[in-house]
Amino acid sequence: MRIFISTGEVSGDLQGSLLITALKRQAMAIGLKLEIVALGGEKMVEAGAILLGNTSSIGSMGILEGLPYVLPTLQVQRQAIASLKQNPPDLVVLIDYMTPNLEIGTYMKQQLPDVPVVYYIAPQEWAWSLSLRRTNRIVGFTDKLLAIFPQEAHYFREKGAKVTWVGHPLIDRMQDAPSRQAARATLGIAPEQIAIALLPASRRQELKYLLPVIFQAAQTIQAKLPEVHFWIPLSLEVYRQPIEEAIRRYGLRATVLSGQQMEVFAAADLAISKSGTVNLELALLNVPQVVVYRLSRLTAWIARKILKGSIAFASPPNLVVMKPIVPEFLQEQATAENIIQSAMELLLNPSRREQTLLDYEEMRQSLGEVGVCDRAAQEILQMVAGSRGQEDKGTMGQGDKR
Repeated sequence: MRIFISTGEVSGDLQGSLLITALKRQAMAIGLKLEIVALGGEKMVEAGAILLGNTSSIGSMGILEGLPYVLPTLQVQRQAIASLKQNPPDLVVLIDYMTPNLEIGTYMKQQLPDVPVVYYIAPQEWAWSLSLRRTNRIVGFTDKLLAIFPQEAHYFREKGAKVTWVGHPLIDRMQDAPSRQAARATLGIAPEQIAIALLPASRRQELKYLLPVIFQAAQTIQAKLPEVHFWIPLSLEVYRQPIEEAIRRYGLRATVLSGQQMEVFAAADLAISKSGTVNLELALLNVPQVVVYRLSRLTAWIARKILKGSIAFASPPNLVVMKPIVPEFLQEQATAENIIQSAMELLLNPSRREQTLLDYEEMRQSLGEVGVCDRAAQEILQMVAGSRGQEDKGTMGQGDKR
């Protein structure tokens, strides 16, 4: 059986790799041989995918910010569609990555309508949809939507999609996380040392808009707390040089690591982070965090004119429960002063820290039970089997007529 998976950016590569591992495990259990071709990244290759195009660094947030990625995105779309046309798979799985996946999904519906399309981790239309146009497109070409949030399942079911809520895949990933004690031992963090994780960028634009304000805040926190040390796990190795240069510029006591993100998270007393999937990982490991995000002024102005305040929250932990369980500072509010104040409170105020942990527990209840990736894989393989069954019936029918 041949499955095509399409996703992009660092978080999509992670989610894709978790799904591929589960698909291979489930296929082996029922004696299926599986071939997976994909748009994605290195983690998906390690999990066993044949990569048609590397999309882990092709992505942005915002209008102006997205311009440098228009041509690379179109190029990988064309590659994907050419491959689908030349060698149609048994099933297509789309993971997030809205703009390219809308085009791929639409192509499948128009040109290969007999190949089932599954959307797993759909764009967050349920949280910030401006109109039903994109929602209707998704519903129109999707044969099954595997929802990771209860609100997402309700929203798309209401709009006419066939939906199964499987839960959030990070629930599975966190099962392999080291304990705080083990992580600190691995990283050589002394008991009295305060470890703060800095997570400024998984997209190139974030080096420009987020890194300076996060490092400026870190500089002041370091002056206030001599026992602090900063830990920076790289999302992509290509960011090492600009981050290390910034560390020297701001005079930070910081260590940059590759491939040890989970250890850094588990060991941290606090994180100062960009908004994204990483916020959920931190929450599931009970790490208090301060979340920041900035776009260009023009993009922010356009967004405000169009959105008119319709986005309640940006970070996933707050979106899950629709209340501010982690402090988040967006655009003009994303200042070093605001970050410092919230960070110091979370570090030094036990009751504030305790409330955060209680809120995390509430959030966790909305993310489902362990076994998410296997449930998603079973749904996908059942659809492939169902599709194959329909093809066999059709072939038998043609034979009877002859």
